[in-house]
Amino acid sequence: MAAVTRSVFGELPDGAGTVEKFQLRSERLRVDIISLGCTVTALEVKDRDGRFSDVVLGFAELEGYLKKHPYFGAVVGRVANRIAKGTFTIDEKEYKLAINNGPNSLHGGLKGFDKVLWTPKVLPNGIQFSRISPDGEESYPGELKVWVTYTLDGGQLIVNYKAQTSSTTPVSLTNHSYFNLAGHGSPNIYDHEVCIDAEAYLPVDDNLITTGKVEPVQGTAFDLRNPVELGRHITKFQINGFDHNFCLKDTQEKHFCARVYHPPTGRKLEVYTTQPGVQFYTANFLDGTLKGKGGAVYPKHSGFCLETQNWPDAVNKPHFPRVLLHPGEEYNHTTWFNFSVA
Repeated sequence: MAAVTRSVFGELPDGAGTVEKFQLRSERLRVDIISLGCTVTALEVKDRDGRFSDVVLGFAELEGYLKKHPYFGAVVGRVANRIAKGTFTIDEKEYKLAINNGPNSLHGGLKGFDKVLWTPKVLPNGIQFSRISPDGEESYPGELKVWVTYTLDGGQLIVNYKAQTSSTTPVSLTNHSYFNLAGHGSPNIYDHEVCIDAEAYLPVDDNLITTGKVEPVQGTAFDLRNPVELGRHITKFQINGFDHNFCLKDTQEKHFCARVYHPPTGRKLEVYTTQPGVQFYTANFLDGTLKGKGGAVYPKHSGFCLETQNWPDAVNKPHFPRVLLHPGEEYNHTTWFNFSVA
């Protein structure tokens, strides 16, 4: 059974509200989550010798999350990932979003779900956050009611996302935690072994927008169906890293997504989800300039993200899995992060 404790994490500027921190604890996991952006700020996992280490990148103080940072641990939305040129059309009406990533809109815009204060509700084994995204927020149509629930079960952190809308709108929510199973201050993730259960991936253009093609992973750097040691794999294929969507089973049933193993500590992360895709990102844009917890710096490739979500730019690609939520429907997806030792 998980225990939940509640404390003040900090005050927003100009009296905009109090940010609270909730710690979920079991014998195997300790998870800190704040009400700003439903953000996971710490996640402590045992190694094979029973020692806890914090395996997510982030900040110890609220100030770090108020400055520009790469979405450490946050829930992003309304639409995770990139929307080409920040535009889409619904029922012959064009919507124009803020451009905040090259020529594209990324992770919900200038003030997405990661930058707002959510309303918390303590549960026996977790915490539920809710908010109402007003019609027109960041230029998205419809009033969207959203609930994000974190629960702890032994070594498993479960994240559920629900949403209901007053008008047809695209919705794709995810958590943007950066993991390093060696511990968050470790210099890289090259000694991690990664496996992703995907037969296909989505190629991207120079602006990291999906081209619309769905390519088989067979014979490419994206064939991660069997475990690869990340550093050797990146060197072998001479790639900059990964920032790509892998195509999972298109089913609302729970299915296996990915496994990451860190041989030196024995820590293993297995991800299951109901989502049709996962963005595997190897922190290619980190550059060591951000000071994290305990004075740690986070250079390139010092973390990895497994962002379970709909396929990127699906609102502009009708042959991708459906991303539009209609009035009377409920968006309801769950992802399971299962930590163990081997």
